[in-house]
Amino acid sequence: ELVESGGGSVQVGNSLRLSCAASGGAFSSYAMAWFRQAPGKDHTFVAGINWAANNIEYADSVKGRFTISRDNAKSTVFLQMNSLKPGDTATYYCAAALWGMGTSNKELYDYWGQGTQVTVSS
Repeated sequence: ELVESGGGSVQVGNSLRLSCAASGGAFSSYAMAWFRQAPGKDHTFVAGINWAANNIEYADSVKGRFTISRDNAKSTVFLQMNSLKPGDTATYYCAAALWGMGTSNKELYDYWGQGTQVTVSS
């Protein structure tokens, strides 16, 4: 099970830190990723990290502003979001892929959380 938290409503330029707590499996064997879904749109890749945290990928739209990290001891993955923009408004989902590389292909992810809402207003 994946449970996201940390979403909320903020103004442009502010920061949020999302967390995704995993249970029920060997967390350190899974690549983790964050996707987001804006109203009326499909899930889009935000960031991914492999099990060893030595392969990290970001969508171009968030590079330099967002940072993904993981704490295998706590079975948790984080997404630090800085310099937020209205275009970042979406529901954010974490996803897990067994032995994955943290890439952008959503079809590779086996498990998904329920999502947490992020709203950025100007």
